[in-house]
Amino acid sequence: MSWITIVWSMNAAACLTLAGIALLVWCKQRENWVHLVFSASAVAAAAIAAFELEMMHCETVGQYEELLRWIHVPTWVLIVSFVSFVRLYLHAGRPWLAWTICGLRTLVLILNFIFTPNLNFRRITGLHHFSWGGVTISVPFGIANPWGLLSSVSLFLLLIFFVDATIIVWRRGDRRRALFVGGSMIFGAILAWHVPLVIWGIIEVPFFLCFTYSGIIAAMAYELSNDMAQAAHVARQLQASEVNLRESQERMELAASAAELGMWMWDIVRDEIWITDKGRALFGLAPSEKVDFNRFRNMLHPEDRESVLKALETSLRTGVEYRAEYRAVLPNGQIRWIGGRGHVEFNGEGQPIRMRGASLDVTQRKQAEEQLEMTEATLRESKERIDLATKAAGLVVWTWDIPRDEVWLSNKDRALFGFSQAEKLTAERIRSVIHPEDRQLVRQLSEDALRTDREIETQYRVLLPDGKVRWVTRRGRVEFGADGKPLRERGVLMDISERKYAELQAQQQRDELEQLRQQRTASLEREVSERTRLEREVIDICAREQRRIAYDLHDGLGQQLVGIALCAKLLEEQLRGERPSEADKAGMIVKLVNDAARQARLTARTLEGADGVGDLKTALHSLAISVSRTCSVKATVTAEGSSLPISPPVAAQLYRIAQEAVHNAVEHGGAGEVQINLASNQEVLVLAIRDDGKGFDSNANGNGMGLRIMRYRAQCIGGSCDVQSSGEGTVVRCCVPLEPQLAAFGLP
Repeated sequence: MSWITIVWSMNAAACLTLAGIALLVWCKQRENWVHLVFSASAVAAAAIAAFELEMMHCETVGQYEELLRWIHVPTWVLIVSFVSFVRLYLHAGRPWLAWTICGLRTLVLILNFIFTPNLNFRRITGLHHFSWGGVTISVPFGIANPWGLLSSVSLFLLLIFFVDATIIVWRRGDRRRALFVGGSMIFGAILAWHVPLVIWGIIEVPFFLCFTYSGIIAAMAYELSNDMAQAAHVARQLQASEVNLRESQERMELAASAAELGMWMWDIVRDEIWITDKGRALFGLAPSEKVDFNRFRNMLHPEDRESVLKALETSLRTGVEYRAEYRAVLPNGQIRWIGGRGHVEFNGEGQPIRMRGASLDVTQRKQAEEQLEMTEATLRESKERIDLATKAAGLVVWTWDIPRDEVWLSNKDRALFGFSQAEKLTAERIRSVIHPEDRQLVRQLSEDALRTDREIETQYRVLLPDGKVRWVTRRGRVEFGADGKPLRERGVLMDISERKYAELQAQQQRDELEQLRQQRTASLEREVSERTRLEREVIDICAREQRRIAYDLHDGLGQQLVGIALCAKLLEEQLRGERPSEADKAGMIVKLVNDAARQARLTARTLEGADGVGDLKTALHSLAISVSRTCSVKATVTAEGSSLPISPPVAAQLYRIAQEAVHNAVEHGGAGEVQINLASNQEVLVLAIRDDGKGFDSNANGNGMGLRIMRYRAQCIGGSCDVQSSGEGTVVRCCVPLEPQLAAFGLP
């Protein structure tokens, strides 16, 4: 993106932003047409910027002619808006000159759409592309239209109109507007003359009419915003005067209607509280003592401070009436109940500036309410105690007065737990009869109940005076006062010893059954381990027997076949000269015996396994070569790294798995190509055998002997074997963890 695109786009964006702001202002102030005129001029300036940017990037004459024709529309809107702004805002400029400019510009717009291609050119012969500031732009050249002089005349009349209006505003005494608005308009009208100079071919620069008029737009926006700021300042001053008047009226009304009240006013901005003499006496304040919000907060009782501050915060935030009843701590230590009411006043911006209200001493009423509440609580306590005693016949009924820390029990229940009739029972004394192992649990549950309104139900042991231990279940609920503090707890105890002992006996039986199950499980695990050991021994014996047969084939039958081949070869050479036909038969015998010897060696090597080769990769390569030579199957081996951290027994098992997979691919799958891949990382060794055979149905043949043997061999070395088969071939993948203990298995 070139700098020209960025600058012209920023110009258009700024003009559109100013247009949007002015349009919003006009929507709220429909009677002020100046903002609508300014919005139209800013939109037109943004449109001119867009047209100029497109003209600079034009590639063809036709595009340029169309853009030059349509740019006259926003130019007409802009000039008419400028003239209207001068008449409506500056109240200057000669009316006949304004109408002449608007009419002439309208004629220019009409002629522009009549002439072809436009009013400025009879014909644009070409575009001159040249570099301007490092960016290639387009400028037209051609035959100028003589009617284009009308546009220049209108531009000249506009300049005269601006000069005339500026002189009028200057003489009127408003020199700042004359300099800012009038000066910018005159300067812009002068700069606009670059357009005819470019059309006549006198200068060779791109059109920058948008910047010529953007300065005028900026000056107009500045003046409009300055007027709005002054209007807001005047409105604030008027509001302050109205507030002062309303303050005096409300103060007199409160003084007249609240003769027994302590009236006050809190100036939130200055944090000062004005209070009458009655109010100062109510709070115990000295006549000359300065009161602010912090002083008021310190007078509040600690238990009521949070609720009062919350009520004040709600009133300041929402404007609702402030109401609160709280205790005030006087300087002499006396506590007095106060009832307060007030309302908040806000400024034009919605911010609280002051609060007015009154306070009343309600101590006597509060004391009467507390006495009534205590009486009602006593009646409720008696009624509930009787109800509990009636419903819980044979149960221990108790009540705990939390503020006084006193527990009520019937005489019968006192004797049951070994308490004397005159003894004061506290919560700690009651806990002393609880079994030491359960005491902490009961204490924790009680503390939780005092914090929540949750019913308590638990089981624990108690110690009776005769030394017996009894199981009881406890159920109770805490009652809270109006201030949220716990008042009392009521509940019952029920003896559940018989049921608890039965549960303990049942649990003991379950534990014994669990012990028998664990013993049986351990026995089964030992049997499985022994069976695994025996299976490994059988495999080991089979491997040794295979190696013995392999050695016998190699050293016995193999050597004998080699001897027969040598004898047959000598016989062939003797018969070649005199009896060629018998020599050919002898040669056939030599070939058959050699094939039999190779087959015997191959069988011996196969039976010997990887232990006979030593290195697993070497054994796999030998297996691939053997299969390729004897079965006409393309077999390849891919192995990563130079050495593998595995023991000979593990290598033997992997070789057996590969041998079985290759055999199945050739014998049963009819494969034409077999790929053996051996890869490893720090944790696992992966052996994969892929073939392109016909595959098999894994659901039908997934439990065949060969597959079971491969999976078993993988399990013996701590690994796993997975077989996937489809119509495109079979993949056998064996994964073995690289752990040191695998080398200890003595497996074939």
